[in-house]
Amino acid sequence: MIKWLGGMILVVLIAASLMQHETVAFERSDTCNALMNAPLVNSSLAGIKVTAATLITPSPSWASPVGQGRAATVTQPFCRVEAVLEDRVGLEVWLPPADKWNGRLLGAGVGGDAGVFNYPELARGIAAGYAAATNDSGHKVTETNWMMRGEAVLDYTHRSQHLMNVAARGLIAAYYGTGPHHAYFLGCSGGGRQAYKEIQRYPQDYDGVIAGAGAPAMPEMSARHLSQALYEQRNPAGAMTDASWSLVAVAAVKQCDGNDGVLDGVVENPMSCGFKPQSLQCKPGQTDACLSTEQVRTVELFYSPLRDETGKQRDLGLAPGVRTRPGPPSPLLLPMFSQGAHQDLNWRAEQFHMANDLALVDKMMPELRADDPDLSAFAARGGKAIFYQGWLDPSVVAGYSIDYFQKVQQKLGVKPTEDMARLYMVPGMLHCGGGDGVSQFGGTNDSRPIGDAQHDLLAALTQWVEDGKAPTHIIGSRIEAGKVVRERPLCPYPQQTMYRGGDQNLANSFQCSVTGEARP
Repeated sequence: MIKWLGGMILVVLIAASLMQHETVAFERSDTCNALMNAPLVNSSLAGIKVTAATLITPSPSWASPVGQGRAATVTQPFCRVEAVLEDRVGLEVWLPPADKWNGRLLGAGVGGDAGVFNYPELARGIAAGYAAATNDSGHKVTETNWMMRGEAVLDYTHRSQHLMNVAARGLIAAYYGTGPHHAYFLGCSGGGRQAYKEIQRYPQDYDGVIAGAGAPAMPEMSARHLSQALYEQRNPAGAMTDASWSLVAVAAVKQCDGNDGVLDGVVENPMSCGFKPQSLQCKPGQTDACLSTEQVRTVELFYSPLRDETGKQRDLGLAPGVRTRPGPPSPLLLPMFSQGAHQDLNWRAEQFHMANDLALVDKMMPELRADDPDLSAFAARGGKAIFYQGWLDPSVVAGYSIDYFQKVQQKLGVKPTEDMARLYMVPGMLHCGGGDGVSQFGGTNDSRPIGDAQHDLLAALTQWVEDGKAPTHIIGSRIEAGKVVRERPLCPYPQQTMYRGGDQNLANSFQCSVTGEARP
């Protein structure tokens, strides 16, 4: 609906959501700074307050603010809109010039405990012509005890992303005179979980999403990490050093490296690896390059499915070759239980009781889970999803992503799931990147420009949504010193890559085949 208001065009945008239809209205703007006077009229939201609308003209480049998110450098001009949603959620929307806009919206998720913006994805987006948006999930990184606030938890778990989608569509309509014809979302880790929540709870927000290492069962994942830390604390003789875990990882790769037909330092499918930690147990008199009996017991326990005090199985365990997360624990780990669940700043990890505390998390923060397999509403409206996961991720272990995908298949059926979603398991990759395999394929943390549908997940997703051409394999790259040193096809699960001859660093030397199928 369009009507005249004081000589200006009032653009009324209908943003559909699963729960309700929300009507937003902006005055039409021909310049960036005019967005300062484009108020959101919406009875169902507290509103949007545009705090700054600045035309950025790089000369020759512009760097994103320090301390508000990972750094990004931009070389193209754009309109940078800074805003606040419902007086809580920080929002940034970057708008390329009208003649450069491709008509699409790109939402960018934020990982970890959030509180910052995903500037690198905004930069990649506008370079390719997308209007791009990100938000801080409803709190600032400097707020230590934000999980004590119920509103902050709701924003973090799901609400801020939906509010961002509605507001970004309105700002786009105000600036260009029309809303986006398609909208996409890209995120990994916490951003991947946000992508899951969008298609589960707000299936009308995005036409396509990319969710990397999304931790659909975040409570269980956190329980695993905390219980592992407590076990080593209580059993110091079995505690593993960083060097000990490296020994395990190297041994598993050495034993199973050739399962895909080539020795390249990467295990294609660790779940097919028969590695036994006991093979590393020190022999009499041996003290180097081996594990003590107690350390072997630790690795075996950690590799086994997680069980609570009642014996209930909580996950599928770790794949051979996976090591525990190095360095400090996730900043979400203790606050999730102490602040979010118990609402007690004095709660300590030693009080952890897995069965009781997981039940309390579900009671206090039910939206923290992103494991609802019913994606029928998203599928019915033609939505498409690409999931990806590093096989050797020590933070979001691979089993969680596989388990969720299989539950979607069970809920919707294998063929309907295939028509809507793909899961790419990435050999050798750690958390959202890194590792000894390929890790550059258009996911989060890919610093290269958005590429073609054969090498870039977002391009492949766009082609699937808009042209109906479903992706098959995606070619991933390994980049060292700015050069591509290895390419490898990533296959849609449950297929895996098998070597068929030729240069092992070239993608066409491999093919996708069903797991267990003999290579030619």
